[in-house]
Amino acid sequence: MKKYLLIGAILMKACNQSPTPPVADKEQYEIVAGNDSRMDNYYWMRLTDKQKSAKSYDSQTQKVVDYIALENQYKNESLSHTKQLQEKLYNEMVSRIKKDDKTVPYLKNGYYYYSRFEKNKEYAIHCRKKESLDAKEEIILDENKLAEGLDYFTLYGKYVSPDNNWLAFNIDTLSRRFYTIYFKDLRTGKILDTSIPNTEGDDIAWANDNKTIFYTTKNKTTLLSEKIYRHKLGTNTSNDVLVYHEKDIEFYTGVYRAKSGKFIIIWNNSTLVSDYHILNADDPDGDFVNFTPRGSAHEYTIIHQGNSFFIMTNWNAKNNRLMEVPDKQTEISNWNEVIPHREDAQILEIDSFKDHIVINERIDGLSQLRVFDQNSKVDHYISFEEDAYASYISINMEYDTNILRYAFSSLITPRSIFDYNMDSKENTLMKVEEPVDGYTSADYHSERIYIDSRDGIKIPISLVYKKDKKLSGPQNLLLYGYGSYGSTEDPYFSKTRISLLDRGFIFAIAHVRGGQIYGRQSYDDGKLFNKMNTFYDFIDAGKYLIKHNYTDSDHLFCSGGSAGGLLIGAVINMEPELWKGAIAAVPFVDVVTTMLDPTIPLTSNEWDEWGDPREKPYYDYMLSYSPYDQVDYLKYPNLLVTAGFFDSQVQYWEPLKWVAKLREYWQGENKLFLHTDMESGHGGKSGRFRRYKDYALNYAFLLHVAGIKK
Repeated sequence: MKKYLLIGAILMKACNQSPTPPVADKEQYEIVAGNDSRMDNYYWMRLTDKQKSAKSYDSQTQKVVDYIALENQYKNESLSHTKQLQEKLYNEMVSRIKKDDKTVPYLKNGYYYYSRFEKNKEYAIHCRKKESLDAKEEIILDENKLAEGLDYFTLYGKYVSPDNNWLAFNIDTLSRRFYTIYFKDLRTGKILDTSIPNTEGDDIAWANDNKTIFYTTKNKTTLLSEKIYRHKLGTNTSNDVLVYHEKDIEFYTGVYRAKSGKFIIIWNNSTLVSDYHILNADDPDGDFVNFTPRGSAHEYTIIHQGNSFFIMTNWNAKNNRLMEVPDKQTEISNWNEVIPHREDAQILEIDSFKDHIVINERIDGLSQLRVFDQNSKVDHYISFEEDAYASYISINMEYDTNILRYAFSSLITPRSIFDYNMDSKENTLMKVEEPVDGYTSADYHSERIYIDSRDGIKIPISLVYKKDKKLSGPQNLLLYGYGSYGSTEDPYFSKTRISLLDRGFIFAIAHVRGGQIYGRQSYDDGKLFNKMNTFYDFIDAGKYLIKHNYTDSDHLFCSGGSAGGLLIGAVINMEPELWKGAIAAVPFVDVVTTMLDPTIPLTSNEWDEWGDPREKPYYDYMLSYSPYDQVDYLKYPNLLVTAGFFDSQVQYWEPLKWVAKLREYWQGENKLFLHTDMESGHGGKSGRFRRYKDYALNYAFLLHVAGIKK
């Protein structure tokens, strides 16, 4: 098949004709669930990790790789006329990045830590200075040296021992989110030969003896984190001791060191349940003790302070409340309420300091920061001047301090880092991550509007545009959404987005149900048997923007990634002619087949999010919206789909199969493209600049469909 398509493409080019899209082979595969069966003609595209990483491909692997190559070739040839535009967009985006940048230093255990970037280098250089910012710089890791010769590189987590002498760090060189732990002696600069593969990445905890660490390993098939081990520096890793094994396949697990330094904490989370086990950090060879018996529908977070734990919990509190318990008697019967539940405010996050507790709350859809003085028992909110924004607790590693570091951003305000004195209420701006190309926020306008969904629920839409590009009539508008896992898309600033705004696009975020824009109820109203609300809200947002003359169906575009890609797949099935174009990035589109198979990475942990299709009511409901299963003979909008061959979150074969099936049913003259990155996973390319190649492709596609050539 590949040979003849390549010949056909050459002939088409010679005759100045449009490239011909590839046609995938069909091989019937029956999927049986209960009393129902479905035929999947493209199931053959699924490969195992062993097949993908083999030095010599078997026939099936080669067939899959060849088909991906044909799709990439078709995309490249069809969009070849946008090559200069892609280059221009890429250069624009990169030009907004300060090349010799540096993060704001933070203090931890007597050292100031920061990361800096050198011109034309892809990766960060991580440094520290002892006691003073005027002290001599010590480079603890240079990612550029570690990444030499690698197509993909990610450093995920740097953990310094309590005595400041040892560094444990994690590296992924495949983009499959399997990390290897390495150790560096910060006194000599030597990286030890000892390494620990197949770890979680962000889970390393030092005990107070400065030689014991706890770490998390992953199941190589399901990719679920499941085991916690204890390792002693200088010993063979084969002697590492298993201290915890999470056997429930609906749970993730991990380990961390309490900010106070008193405890090592193992966490266990499913969609609906949290669980913790604690160990005194002075006794690394001791036994972990359960914080409180695991409940059936109880989610909570713990923070240690002094001789107590503070607990953010949904126990009899849908939007969470704050509790306190002595650290030697942590069973739930001993919990005492500190901040009660509120219907109009959701507690999102907590952080502790010696004399203060800081809470990130969501009120009226906006995140706010609330400070509690533990001595005076008085609290106050930090005030923000904009109508729609995002605020959140930043890096606060020091426990004995009255300074809170937080971040603030909006659709027109670049991310800004502040140090806030929690006693005097003095606010100090530490850094604005402003584009370096002369960006002026006064040239742009943002606002939040509210629409009524079809069932009467208020849905916020945050939007931004360039003032001198705003038209009195319909114009190009990109509507973005996510709507799953309770993840709320706050109005955030994007340097890349400027390239669209400056070309006359309006950008809008639909804060659909499935997120938690109005608290936990918004999440519950967009999951399981309420999942259709997520799609209805997004469609209703699009129709509102058309009705009120922001745009029309010849200028309305939509985009989303991962579970947001599911959103895009669903809405273009339901209302295909509402949209001029769409981008579905690493989309979760084969919902039923994936959720039927617990061997597929991350499936079992998400049955409480989507439903378990092994049960017929869930099977029928999920099948009713699954984008892959609902493909039909429709006039779909122009569509760009992206995938990562080593994606650990949404396996590459979901977008690949979806595109193959869409081609089979495609009606009309609109175009369908698939871009598969053969070197990356869920997050795309690694590195500081290379990732913008993907943004440039996405934007060039949008501009091409919109008829904008420059």
